[in-house]
Amino acid sequence: MRVLIVESHFELGCLWERALQRSGADVCFARSQPEAVKALMQDDFDIIVLDLVLKNGSAFAISDFANYRRPKARVVFVTNTSFFSDGSIFQHCSNACAYLQSETPPDDLVAMVEHYAERAYKSGAAWRGLAGIAGCLLKPSLGRYWRAVF
Repeated sequence: MRVLIVESHFELGCLWERALQRSGADVCFARSQPEAVKALMQDDFDIIVLDLVLKNGSAFAISDFANYRRPKARVVFVTNTSFFSDGSIFQHCSNACAYLQSETPPDDLVAMVEHYAERAYKSGAAWRGLAGIAGCLLKPSLGRYWRAVF
């Protein structure tokens, strides 16, 4: 499971990073929008743990970019404010899967991340399986050129 944490507060981000690593996750920690975008351009992630209020950058911009660049990645929004406590975050960000308070115990955050990563993996594995079956059925009839390209 690949997880990107985007959190401005270093201590909190490190706490989450250690908890996720103990559960076996491969974790990347970014402290700003530019760092997060760079990570999303270079690596694939199952889950993004994203603080809604960043010191440097916009959580919405990161979520939007992730939706474009890594459409299978789900976002767990974390905040220490009451913004979007009405649940409207799910109407604004189509890749949002959870909304938690920053004070959520690390083990609870890990459980949420594992749950949504498993769901993302299953849907992605199902998609890869269907694409593989379609590819096996179509390749022989497409000729030498198409088989060589794909």
